[in-house]
Amino acid sequence: MSAKKNTHSSAGTPAQGFTAEERAAMKERAKELKAEARGKKQRADGERDLLEKIAEMPEADRVIAERIHEIVKANAPSLLPKTWYGMPAYANEDRKVVCFFQAAAKFNARYATFGFNDTANLDDGAMWPTAFALKELTAAEEATIAALVRKAVS
Repeated sequence: MSAKKNTHSSAGTPAQGFTAEERAAMKERAKELKAEARGKKQRADGERDLLEKIAEMPEADRVIAERIHEIVKANAPSLLPKTWYGMPAYANEDRKVVCFFQAAAKFNARYATFGFNDTANLDDGAMWPTAFALKELTAAEEATIAALVRKAVS
């Protein structure tokens, strides 16, 4: 019996493959990997790339991303700023991404996302959140992000 090719998504609509935004993110990641392969990037290079990506964002995303950058730098100075799939991200000394910011405009979403990868020390029992939707930042959200970032690198 031969395997059938999946031509429908889980929602039952014809599968279209990757979106233009997803393909663009993959191309950005390929460029990032090539740059890393040419030689270890310095912290200043990664931060410059990250700040350039933030500057390209629409204002609503840019304001949140700038503030998150300040929070991460203040609460986890050991993390290395870089880009990851064209998004602002912060890596540990092994260059593995600990946390990242995904602008709402990146994939035409209704909210931005601040997320953590499995390198973050956030384990809390058998289940815990690893990504947070953001529509704006108030003092309460800033305090939560700061605490999570500190815990992630602990």
